[in-house]
Amino acid sequence: MKRITLEKIKKYRDYLISEEKGKATIEKYIRDIAKFYEWLDGRKLTKTTVLDYKHKLIEEYSPVTVNSIIASLNSFFKFNEWFELRVKNLKLQRAVFSRSDRELTKQEYERLLIAAKSKKNQKLYLIMQTICSTGIRVSELKYITVESLRLGQAQVKLKGKIRTVILTRELCKILRAYTKDENITEGCIFITRNGNPVDRHSIWKAMKKLCEDAGVEKEKVFPHNLRHLFARTFYSIQKDIVRLADILGHSSINTTRIYTIENGDIHRQQMHRLGLIRIRA
Repeated sequence: MKRITLEKIKKYRDYLISEEKGKATIEKYIRDIAKFYEWLDGRKLTKTTVLDYKHKLIEEYSPVTVNSIIASLNSFFKFNEWFELRVKNLKLQRAVFSRSDRELTKQEYERLLIAAKSKKNQKLYLIMQTICSTGIRVSELKYITVESLRLGQAQVKLKGKIRTVILTRELCKILRAYTKDENITEGCIFITRNGNPVDRHSIWKAMKKLCEDAGVEKEKVFPHNLRHLFARTFYSIQKDIVRLADILGHSSINTTRIYTIENGDIHRQQMHRLGLIRIRA
């Protein structure tokens, strides 16, 4: 009889590490599997059971989240050679417009910067500008080093790939001033009191605290939305999705397209400017 055990979950974690998966990816996969393991609670592990869990997920989560969890489970089943337990993803129509209630605007970003400045949180003030002006992931902040400021570029390593991230003169200037004030002479610029790189959760938490003062909805404020803002701004000027994919470190342009989708309000304005409706006959 097939059974999920803590030992099997541990072996799967070791496998993900050996495959050089990112830390966040590993934590996400293990969290999804652990929740399924907890839900089983003595139930037999069969295809019917997995389908029951899938239906439960559909009732509680968005289709995108359901597919994400299914991907974690299917990967675990494949690792254990339980191929018959794998289930299909939900079929999703590609989004035509982004949700305006989740999209951070440039004006809102600037208000967040003002709020960080007023709270004298210089580190967060510069972290947000670093992410938003380069398009890096929050997990890649550790590659923004004192040495990279001298070169005007950072070498980012992720999932076995290395890409060069350009740092503008303006960004280098304000970060040099910060390193001088904080007496940071080498290595990672954004560090904790213990000298470790700042983590994703602490940045997320600090950004949420700015929302009230900045007058921005909390649902819009998280580090990855700064990366999205960079992508939309870059694409609106350059209209080069292939180049943008390279800058963001995407292996597929289809992923990059998600970052450049306009919201419905902007599309409506563009349609209005076409002038193809006659008010009077």
